[in-house]
Amino acid sequence: MSSEHMQIGEVAARTELSLRTIRHYEETGLVIPSARSQGGFRLYTESDVARLMVIRRMKPLGFTLDEMRALLEATDRLDSGGDLRPEEREDLLDRVRGFEQAARRRVEDLRVQASRAEEFAATLAERLAVSTRS
Repeated sequence: MSSEHMQIGEVAARTELSLRTIRHYEETGLVIPSARSQGGFRLYTESDVARLMVIRRMKPLGFTLDEMRALLEATDRLDSGGDLRPEEREDLLDRVRGFEQAARRRVEDLRVQASRAEEFAATLAERLAVSTRS
């Protein structure tokens, strides 16, 4: 096995994703192991790990598997180094910009939810403090 390849266990540790989750992402076509060992074990590269990290970061923001796939396809085409027509390149960049804007909106929504949750927890703590003084 080449030193640039990792088995799924190492990838799981580095990405903090379970083996089952990584296999699910493989089954859905979001990430494909770069190689297989002679024994048939999945082998991943740094590029595969980076791809999984994109997926891991999108998940808590509520992006669907189809949305993840769409973003990855756009970034793959941009990163391919292939000749893209200027309008095609701009279309791909617009797609990525759309995801960036959606991510920012979702982060703000999560901040509002976290703030409300903190207020609720503080209200409960105050209630407990009053109740224990009585």
